[in-house]
Amino acid sequence: MKFENAIWKDHPQNPLINPIRPDWMVADPSVLTPDKTPDGKWHLFANAIIQGIQHFVSNDGINWERVAKKLFIGIRPYVFLENGVYHLFYEKPASIRRSVIALRKSADLINWSEAVIVCKPELKWESKGPMATNGNPCLVKYDGKYRLYYAASWVFLRDCLFFEPLYIGVAESDSIEGPYIKRPEPLIGPSADPYFRNMGAGSMKVLPPVDGRAEWYAFNNGIYRDEEGHSRSEIRLLKSSDGYDWKQVEGEPLVKPENAGWKRALVYAMHVVEYNGEWRMYYNARDGWFIGKERIGMAIAELR
Repeated sequence: MKFENAIWKDHPQNPLINPIRPDWMVADPSVLTPDKTPDGKWHLFANAIIQGIQHFVSNDGINWERVAKKLFIGIRPYVFLENGVYHLFYEKPASIRRSVIALRKSADLINWSEAVIVCKPELKWESKGPMATNGNPCLVKYDGKYRLYYAASWVFLRDCLFFEPLYIGVAESDSIEGPYIKRPEPLIGPSADPYFRNMGAGSMKVLPPVDGRAEWYAFNNGIYRDEEGHSRSEIRLLKSSDGYDWKQVEGEPLVKPENAGWKRALVYAMHVVEYNGEWRMYYNARDGWFIGKERIGMAIAELR
């Protein structure tokens, strides 16, 4: 799949998943396709603020039912299957001003092990801003090694009164459970150019080379301030030859905010999966700034 040749079309039923009271958001989806689940169904893990990490199931990846109101306290889950074991990485609060990446394991997506910390802030650039954070995990396996891409530090969105990730880094290990050794400098950070990261790096999901493809691809929702002073986020495509040095793929954003509706303000974290030759991008979006709801939708890749 040459992602440069794809356009992403929103599913007509969007948004697919709405927040459930008392929460006003459901966000950061991580998706397992039917060929990777015990029951042959679609499974999605996401987070709310009050109700923590939640579990949804679907027959078609479109109509979802919540099956676990609250698995555990945390945000930004990412599920990785290896040798019949599901490894759920997620951002876990360690204190009021510190977060870490924790790992839980399961054989059935129902019963989970106790949390083990696999990544915590220890570098200077991981502690900029009001908090020291490691979060937004994305794990890939390449050439026998594991790469844990993650976000660190926060930037304050003054019109929303909340924080978003400032940097993205990577840590590597010979074992899925660690220890993970960090590269000393971030891969992506805030910059005036490109404009769509002029406030922060946001989150990133990575696809390593497979099936003879040499390129690495990444989907990145940078955090930026637009010309009118609004905080914004949109999903862009990045490309790399080694998974470390990332360049923007020129062109329009893959998914961006609209003038009205459920993604009026910001388009956020995503997970891209392939099933039966179809590529889907699950993502969440916000319909306002200080006052707003966040919901999960999906876009499908079509070749130009």
